[in-house]
Amino acid sequence: MNIKKKIFKNFLVQQLLAFIAFVYIFTVIKTSKIYIKNSFIPESYWNQKKPFILAFWHSQLMMISFSWKFKKKINILASGHSDGRFGAIIGKYFKLKNVPTSNQNKAISLRPIFEILQKNDYIGITPDGPRGPKEIVQDGIIKIAKKNNVPIIPIGFWSSKNFSLKSWDSFLITLPFSKSSFVWGKPLEVPKDTKDEKITIYQELLQKKINKCIQEAKQNCK
Repeated sequence: MNIKKKIFKNFLVQQLLAFIAFVYIFTVIKTSKIYIKNSFIPESYWNQKKPFILAFWHSQLMMISFSWKFKKKINILASGHSDGRFGAIIGKYFKLKNVPTSNQNKAISLRPIFEILQKNDYIGITPDGPRGPKEIVQDGIIKIAKKNNVPIIPIGFWSSKNFSLKSWDSFLITLPFSKSSFVWGKPLEVPKDTKDEKITIYQELLQKKINKCIQEAKQNCK
């Protein structure tokens, strides 16, 4: 195993790095102006206490909690991999609940997701995660929405000052003193009687919706 990866997997190292990340993100938020467009879309579900699935690209995880303006926490799907565990530690600082998943047993992975939605709670999924391909919607999120009869609401984020890491997802790092924008998109409904061969249609639709939200967010940051 690579020495750097071994060090990163150390519990104390992850805790320290997560705290540093929290301080950095907190600084970004306190020094930035944030604009949220179409907030009435999630608010209509929050007010009626109806569940939905929040969909956003893996690269935009850093700032996603600041789009959430509701007392109920959002449950974010997290990989059981060390990267996912690290993200879960950071998430606790920002009142995010992480739902660990396992690639070995999909049935076990999906059970807590179904339970969350049945309780009228909310779940956030990166449909291109945890390992890509980048910005390509996998079929899992569509199947979850179909089985639970719950809408998917896309969201896109951008900031005026940022850079991307050299990671598989080109993870977006927003800099302090930025103008930042979140754009909520219209819900995507997946009928329960959707045939398996039609799933790809909804994958492509969701992909376009997320990208459209990001394009609008970029426009707002000019």
